[in-house]
Amino acid sequence: LDSIGYRVGYSLAERLSKETLRFKDDIDSVKFICRELWNFIYKKQVDNLRTNHSGVYVLVDNHFRFISSMAEGQQYIKLAPVYLYYSCGLIRGALECFGLKCMVTADITSVPVCKYNEK
Repeated sequence: LDSIGYRVGYSLAERLSKETLRFKDDIDSVKFICRELWNFIYKKQVDNLRTNHSGVYVLVDNHFRFISSMAEGQQYIKLAPVYLYYSCGLIRGALECFGLKCMVTADITSVPVCKYNEK
């Protein structure tokens, strides 16, 4: 799922950014993913973007569509990461399209809140 998401993210980033100028810094690439790519795929923007100013960006989606229909409870939080491999690949592929090699992980503290860490 991660590699499929990677290919889709790379292709969509190329397609959606063909009319824009090259991004100056990493934060511009991440903002593009939060606004344009996420809106194209999930019909909403990322709810929150945070950074620790040392190269780690955290994208927060408070109502992530892939896990929003899951019941709440600790047993489901353990199973939910399987549903996030595709979206981690999407983010990684899009960032690599913009020239950024990174590692993307997803964290779920409560359903349907999802946090993506990009390093």
